[in-house]
Amino acid sequence: MSNRHQLLTAISSEIADYRNGEIKRLDTEHVDRWVRQFPDSAQDPILLEMKHVLENTYINKKNFKDFISSVISNKNLAGDDPSIFWRGVKFLALQTAGNSQRVMLEMFDNTLQSKCGFGISECGEEPHTFLYLDDLVYSGGRTKTDITRWIREESPKEAKLVILTLGIHLLGKYFAETDINKASKDSGKSIKLDWWHAKSIEDRKAYMNNSDVLRPTTIPADIETNKYITELGLDPVLRAPGQVGGNKFFSSEEGRFLLEQQFLIKGVQIRKQCPYLNEYMRPLGNSMLKTTGFGTMVVTFRNCPNNAPLVLWAGDPWYPLFPRKTN
Repeated sequence: MSNRHQLLTAISSEIADYRNGEIKRLDTEHVDRWVRQFPDSAQDPILLEMKHVLENTYINKKNFKDFISSVISNKNLAGDDPSIFWRGVKFLALQTAGNSQRVMLEMFDNTLQSKCGFGISECGEEPHTFLYLDDLVYSGGRTKTDITRWIREESPKEAKLVILTLGIHLLGKYFAETDINKASKDSGKSIKLDWWHAKSIEDRKAYMNNSDVLRPTTIPADIETNKYITELGLDPVLRAPGQVGGNKFFSSEEGRFLLEQQFLIKGVQIRKQCPYLNEYMRPLGNSMLKTTGFGTMVVTFRNCPNNAPLVLWAGDPWYPLFPRKTN
């Protein structure tokens, strides 16, 4: 078995449950077709680095179930008697777009029934805690929108609110928390906000050099990429080379550099090829900020976020590694 085939097999096995039951299984031929869109000399190195990255960033359904199970029985959260604690939690269902919250609530309900003998419909009659559950926080926009609307229209004057998510991008957390606290103050309410999560993902500008997302160290020597950067109207803020981030999503500076350069070049090309991408669909992922892009490499079994590089999810004529379901 060739090394390339081993890499293709490892990657396809890692992402095997992506959108399971909705699309055809992402097999070795699928992964190979995706990587062949890159220059010949870059293909095997991209596969090698993507194997490492996805082993550390792809979140499968079992990861979610294990996380929920650990939360329910965590003494630091639920005390010595989880049944008493969870009966006093009011689960919020606030999302008007997407299915991530619905899926998470269903998984939580099933696990709660298994561990405590009752479901979320039997919880929160006299709540001591309101809980907003989602898979991950990326830019924080949806979390902010949902919760600020709840504060303005539905929440009591005083409440403890917990945002429970498997992972948070720290800049998104900052933006969401700032607006949630402002909405609470403007509404004349006292909302005590807390975050429960398994993993913090560093993407703040002040900590760029030790970030966990794609942040180029240099702009590639590519005409179209340089033209795109110029059209942004801002000098790009670049990462100093040498670190792979606190979560070690990347195997090495060399491997990280390869993805940043190749994904940026191809992302610029995809923007020209795909006419329906709006201006905020940056080469390295959707972002309202004038940058090369959000740059997350965290993908879940349920869907690929548009905050990830375009090469991972953009469609026709590009062939995506993770066919994305939109809202």
